[in-house]
Amino acid sequence: MIECGAAVCSDLEQSGRREWLETNGLGGFACSTISGMNTRRYHGLLTAATKPPVGRVLLLSKFEETVVIGNQRFDVSTNRYVGAIHPHGFEVLSSFRLDPFPVSTFEVGGARIEKTVFMVHGSNTTVIEYRVLKAPRSRAIRLEIRPLIAFRDYHSTTHENGGLDPTVRQEDGLVSVSPYAGMPRLYLAHDAADIQTQGTWYRQFFYSVEAERGLDAVEDLFNPMTLYFEIGGKRAATIIASDAPCKAADAAKFRRVEEARRAAIGSSVTVEDPLARQLALAADQFLVRRDDGSTVIAGYPWFTDWGRDTMIALPGLTLFTGNTAAARGILLKFAEHVDMGMLPNRFPDAGEAPEFNTVDATLWFFEAVMAYLARTGDEALVRDKLYGVLKEIIEWHIRGTRYGIRMLENGLLNAGEPGVQLTWMDAKIGDWVVTPRTGCPVEIQALWFNALKIMEELSVRFGEKESPKRYQSLASATQRTFNHVFWNSQENCLYDVVSDSGPDASVRPNQIFAVSLRHSMMQWQRQANVLSTVEQRLLTPCGLRTLSPDNPNYKGRYEGDTYHRDAAYHQGTVWPWLLGPFISAYCRVHGSSDSSREHVRELLRPIEECLRDGALGQIAEIYDGDEPQRPRGCFAQAWSVAEVLRVIFEDVYPAKKKQMQAPAIATSARN
Repeated sequence: MIECGAAVCSDLEQSGRREWLETNGLGGFACSTISGMNTRRYHGLLTAATKPPVGRVLLLSKFEETVVIGNQRFDVSTNRYVGAIHPHGFEVLSSFRLDPFPVSTFEVGGARIEKTVFMVHGSNTTVIEYRVLKAPRSRAIRLEIRPLIAFRDYHSTTHENGGLDPTVRQEDGLVSVSPYAGMPRLYLAHDAADIQTQGTWYRQFFYSVEAERGLDAVEDLFNPMTLYFEIGGKRAATIIASDAPCKAADAAKFRRVEEARRAAIGSSVTVEDPLARQLALAADQFLVRRDDGSTVIAGYPWFTDWGRDTMIALPGLTLFTGNTAAARGILLKFAEHVDMGMLPNRFPDAGEAPEFNTVDATLWFFEAVMAYLARTGDEALVRDKLYGVLKEIIEWHIRGTRYGIRMLENGLLNAGEPGVQLTWMDAKIGDWVVTPRTGCPVEIQALWFNALKIMEELSVRFGEKESPKRYQSLASATQRTFNHVFWNSQENCLYDVVSDSGPDASVRPNQIFAVSLRHSMMQWQRQANVLSTVEQRLLTPCGLRTLSPDNPNYKGRYEGDTYHRDAAYHQGTVWPWLLGPFISAYCRVHGSSDSSREHVRELLRPIEECLRDGALGQIAEIYDGDEPQRPRGCFAQAWSVAEVLRVIFEDVYPAKKKQMQAPAIATSARN
C-alpha cells in the first residue's frame, strides 16, 4: 500500500503533482492527481481504447462532487480554472492510498467518506464508488455528482460549441449520452435516487502541466446531468462509466474479480522484496491486447506500442511475473512483421503500415528471444518459429537494408542517413536531428556482436554444422575492430559514435551496453573502466544521465515548450531504464557476491521514493539531470519499470525463492 496523509493531500502543490493511474488491459486508462484536480489534457475518468490498444478517446473527464449534510454543502472536488482554484476539495482530503485501487478519504461536517476508482480489466469501464465510513448522528447524507464530459481524441482539448447534442437517454439505473456523431456512447450505470438533466458548460479549465509544456492548456467541459444519491450505513453510491451498458449492481463483482487478479500478480513474485511486488503490479499496466495477442504500451499517458520499447521491456514485464504466455505471443507477433530484416518500430494509431525507422529494436529482439528461452526452456518455439527469422535478420544486416544499415568490411554495423534518427536517442525538431549518431554507434556494435554470438549459440544448440563457425568468424571480426577503434584512452571509456568524420568523444550512457549485454567484446579491465566512468559522470539516484554535465551541450532541466524539451531529451536528462544495464554491468565487473548484490540493492533504494512521487506506484520516463531530479515526460514508462524489475530478479536475488508473502511497501508521505 502506498499512502499519502493529510499533510500532503491538503497541500495543493504536493497533491497536485502526485498522480494515480488505472488501466484496463486494452490501452484505455483513467488517471488524475490525488487532489482530484486535472492538470493534464490526458487526465480523466474514462479514456477508452476503441481499437485496442489505440483509437483512444477521452469520454468522461471528471465528476463535480458535493456532499450535503443537513443544510450544509461541502464541495469535495478541486479544479484549476484560468485565474482561480475552485472548489477547494483538497482541503478536506485527509488521505489517499493505493489499496490496490486509488482510494480518497474526505472529512466533512463530521462525516468520513471514501471514494474508490478502478478500471475493469478487458473492458472500457471505470467503477467509481462512494462509502460513508463515519457519519454524524441523525443527519442524512446526500451526494450530488455532476459528470463533466469531453468526448475527444485524448491528445486534444474540447471547447464550447454548438454541435454538441445534449440529449440524455434514461433507463432504469442507466443513463447515456452521445454528444457527437462517430464517437462511442457513454453509459453511466448508477444507483442514484434521482436525476436531473441540464446542459451546462464549465468553461476554462486550466491544465498547468500542458502550459509548462507549451501546449494548449485550456478546456471547456459539458455537464449533461446531475445524479443525487442518499448514502450512509450500507448505502453506497456507485457509478459505472463504460462504452457499453451495465448495471450498478455489477460493481461488487467487478471489484472482487479485479482484487483477485491483482492479488495473483503480487503473489507471482518469487523474491522477498516489496519493491519487486509493487513493480509487478506496475508492469501489468503496460501489457495490453492487440488483435488476438498482447503488446506493450511504451508509456502513459501518451505513448502506444513501440518495437524498441517492447523488446527492451519484454523480459522484465513478463518473464518474472508468470506471464510467459504474453512474452511468447509478443515475440511471435513481432516476428510476423519483420520486413527486410527489420522489426517495426511503431504500429501507427490509424492502422497504416508499420514504421521501420529503427536500428536497435531488431537487435534487441535477439536479446528478448534468449531471455525467453533461458526463463522458459521453450526450445521448440525458438527453433521452429523464431530461429529462421533471426537468421534472415542477420543476412539482411550483412548485405544491407533500409537507412544505410549494413555490416562494414571491418565487421562493424553502420546505420543512418541524413535527417533520420535510428537509435533510441531519437529526438528530432523539424529537420534538426538533435543526436543524429550516424555511422557506428557504440551500443549498436554491442548489440550486433551480442546478436552474432546468440546465433552462434543457437546454431550449435540446433545441430547446424557450418553456421556456428560463420557466426563466430563474424563476431570475432566485429570484436577486433571494436576494441581497436572505440577505445578512448583519454577519457578511459568508449567513444559514443565512430564515423567517417571521426569519433564522437561525448560521454554518454550508451557505452554501458558493451559491458552489460549477454556477450561482451571487452576484457575485464576495460569493462571496469567503462563502469567507473559511467558511475562517476552519469549515475544519479534515478538512473543515468544521457550526457555528462561537463559537456557544453548538457541540459540539466527538461522543461519549456516542445523545442526546448526535445533539445534536452537526450542531452542530460536522466533515464531510469538505464539503471538496468548499469546494474548488470556492475555485477559482471564485481561478480555476484553477497556484497555486490547488497550494493546494487542499495542503488535501487531511491526508486522506492520514486514510487511515492509523480505517478504513485510507477516510474516516470525521465527525470531532470540536475537536482532535484523531478519526474518528467510520461509519468509511467514500461522500460523504466521493466529494467528495474529485471535486475531485481537477475542480479539482486538471482537464486532466492519466495518463502512467505512479501509485506506491502511501507510508505509515508505524511510530512
